[in-house]
Parts: sequence; structure tokens; C-alpha cells
Amino acid sequence: MERGPGPARYGLPTGTGGVGHDTTKHQLPSYSFGKRTGSLFTKDCSPGPGYFVDPKITRSGADGTPHYSMLGRHKDLNMFKTPAPGTYSPEKSHPPNETHAPSYSMGSRTRYRKRDAVPAPNSYSLPKLTGDKIPSKGASAAWTLTSRAKTGGFADDLAKTPGPGRYDTTDPSTYKRKAPHFSMQGRSYMPGDSTQKPGPGAHSPEKVTVTKPHAPAVTMGIRHSEYLTPLIIDVTEY
Repeated sequence: MERGPGPARYGLPTGTGGVGHDTTKHQLPSYSFGKRTGSLFTKDCSPGPGYFVDPKITRSGADGTPHYSMLGRHKDLNMFKTPAPGTYSPEKSHPPNETHAPSYSMGSRTRYRKRDAVPAPNSYSLPKLTGDKIPSKGASAAWTLTSRAKTGGFADDLAKTPGPGRYDTTDPSTYKRKAPHFSMQGRSYMPGDSTQKPGPGAHSPEKVTVTKPHAPAVTMGIRHSEYLTPLIIDVTEY
């Protein structure tokens, strides 16, 4: 059995207002509130009560009487400042009628000009007194040691004969009985099963109901919709 929607499922058009009004009923005129229009004049022609008239302005223009103001005091022209008595230090000056030792001061070194290419004193050096290159003194005979000559020397090998270390020794196992050889390998592990086994606490014997009777168990399912279309198929008779 199919059940349709209830009366509250449908909504009738409204009988008030101008939007969505019921067409079967008489509609009265509706009015709306508009915004305030601006002033028709771009500028007010008459001043308000707070308008202040400058007393210097007359109907014929500004007042022509002279006006005076007070300025600050002018600063004196600092052409020459007379020193005060405490500016002088007569105790530091030597009496003019007495003789005194000359006094000297140390100034900075004057820099050479770019065009004065004068060498410094440490640019010169005296000639050496040893060796054979002395222009003003006689020198004794000088000898030098050279390196050992590879050709024509006492160690020169004219026959080019190889020495005893030139030859390689023969392995004795080549012409004699070879002894057994052994090598060391890595530690081998015994084969085993690496799968995880359940422990004693993983089993629950009290929950087993296969070998003993138990009370019926009821579950709560979902509610089926009454609008669900049933499955109707044709049954073929044989």
C-alpha cells in the first residue's frame, strides 16, 4: 500500500505583500519607503546663526587703517667678541726679559711627493765578502759538487743484466704435493619458522558455544522503508 504526503506537505501562496501573491485573490496597492533626496542647491546661499563676520571687513571692503604688531628683540651683530679676563693664562707665558732654553716639538713625517723618486737608505746593500763575484777584491778558487752521473760512472751497467730480485720464485705446490687449504665462512643460522604464534591469552574457551547449548542471540537491524519497491518477477510454470 502506497502512502502519499500529508496536508502539511503543500503550501498555498500568500495573500499579503506584492511578491508571490495569490492570483485568485484581490491585491491592494503596496507602497515602499524611499530614501531622502538631496538638496536641490549645490551650496547653501544663506549662512547659519553661527556665522561670524570679521570686524575688519566692511561693506566697502577691508578696513584701511594701519595695523601694527610687536616683534621680538633683534639679536646683536657678533662682529667681534671681547674675551673675558679668565680667558688669558699669564702663568703659562715666559717673562719677556729673561732667557729660557729652546723648546722643540715633534711633528709628523713629511710625505714624499710623487715626482721625488728617491730611494730609502735600506734600499742599498754592501757587496758580499765571500765568493767569486767581488769586483774590488781577489777571490780564491771555488768548487761545486754536482750530482752523480748515470752514464759513464762506476755504477753504470753496460751489460744490462737483471739482478736476483728481478725473477719471481715458483710456488712449491706447482711441482710438489699440494697441501689442503681451508677457509673461514660466516656463521650460518638454523632454519626456523618466523611466523607469529598466538599465546595462551589469545584464546577464550568461555566464548565457545559449538559443543554446549547457549541462549538465543538477538540483534537489531535497520528499519526498511515502506516506499521501497518490492521485487516482482514472472514465475514460469513447468
